[in-house]
Amino acid sequence: MREVLKISAGDSVAVALVALNAGTEVDVEGQKVVLATDVPAGHKFALKDIAQGEAIIKYGYPIGQAKCDIAVGSHVHVHNLKTLLSSELTYEHHPDVQELESKEPVTFMGYPRKDGRVGVRNELWILPTVGCVNDVARALERKAQKLVGGGVENVYAFPHPYGCSQMTEDQDNTRQILADLATHPNVGGVLLLGLGCENSSIDHIRAHMGEYDESRVRFLVCQQVEDEVSAAMELLEELAAQMKDEVRVPCPASKLVIGLKCGGSDGFSGITANPAIGGFSDLLIAQGGSTILTEVPEMFGAETILMDRCQTTELFEKTVSLINDFKRYFEEHHQTIYENPSPGNKAGGISTLEDKALGCTQKSGFAPVKDVLKYGQKVEKQGLNLLSAPGNDLVAATALAASGSQIVLFSTGRGTPFASPVPTVKIASNEPLANKKSNWIDFNAGRLLSGMELPELAQDLMDYVIRVASGEQVCSEKNGYHDLAIFKTGVTL
Repeated sequence: MREVLKISAGDSVAVALVALNAGTEVDVEGQKVVLATDVPAGHKFALKDIAQGEAIIKYGYPIGQAKCDIAVGSHVHVHNLKTLLSSELTYEHHPDVQELESKEPVTFMGYPRKDGRVGVRNELWILPTVGCVNDVARALERKAQKLVGGGVENVYAFPHPYGCSQMTEDQDNTRQILADLATHPNVGGVLLLGLGCENSSIDHIRAHMGEYDESRVRFLVCQQVEDEVSAAMELLEELAAQMKDEVRVPCPASKLVIGLKCGGSDGFSGITANPAIGGFSDLLIAQGGSTILTEVPEMFGAETILMDRCQTTELFEKTVSLINDFKRYFEEHHQTIYENPSPGNKAGGISTLEDKALGCTQKSGFAPVKDVLKYGQKVEKQGLNLLSAPGNDLVAATALAASGSQIVLFSTGRGTPFASPVPTVKIASNEPLANKKSNWIDFNAGRLLSGMELPELAQDLMDYVIRVASGEQVCSEKNGYHDLAIFKTGVTL
């Protein structure tokens, strides 16, 4: 295994692939560097003397500027590096669009739906319209496990604390996300469970659902029946009876919509896992499929790369609004825009938001941007889509599912057990994590540091996703984990 990596030719820092001690001499593409300080694995060190105020280059782009003079071989991190970013900006469009070559069609085994979409699961969901009936939903989930079998692959309830005491756009977001999930292609049947006096009532959710397959949806208002559990079980049994004989059939990969997300990142995420996801994204889009990139705050510092991949001026302007609107959201809540990397990110070697963003956006590969989606908006155009949602893992993963992702790919350098409403594939950026947390991790991208080439790893990930789409369970499914989190944007009454 190599000890160090210089990512791009013009970089002024390299990354330690293993922990290195002060005094160690390393070879960086023919340049001999003696380390002036200890450098932890995943962290950066200077390839030259860097003057105070000078931009520090990684991935071929600035990731910040030096707080002080930095000697060659020194550890470069938060103690001597600060962000170059500022608030809302004016951008120019410099199109650099590469259309991908079509690939030989691939198929997976899925469940076609009447609206033309395809499910990769056939599950029975219980969706509370309001947090007041969460315990009823949980009780129903336990009681309805007897319905699992045949075409009914799982029964899940999705408790959440919202649906009432919200106002305007905040409440509308809750209604839209619940409506999106009620009509998700992975759902073979869904029970919308209301209380009866909440703001986001069943009637409001139904109004946000648009056209839907009425045979797959049931509604129950708990205040209108004597025994809500018995009444709900009757409806769930109806749906299960309809689903029990449904089987998977061959479907083209062009029907897949895959969400792209990262969290608990480390200094290897932008070197292994995220490029592997980007390679996968390009392979799927070449099949006519779609991917969705979100976490808008983690695009700050790398947004111009995405803007230049917009095919039209209209798309470019939508991307500018995506970025600046989110910056404005931070400012309106009196929050610092650029203090984003978490303690775990920093411990793993990520120093600034630019550092994280340049690694994060590699998940998008090289395909052109085809559309920019509002929070809660479903995918309409095949190809790479950008989605407005925050960086929070559970909120962003739920947003990806609501926009139509049947699977979410989640890269991580530190590990996490969480799930989302859809199969959530955990991709380790390093082999120690993959080996230590095999009960969390589904795919080891750390192999890229052990001699595997990126095209091979991306194809391996593509093959794995096809297996998951065809029914192979990911770790979180085996563990019985499933989560839902809605973006809270307003006051609580």
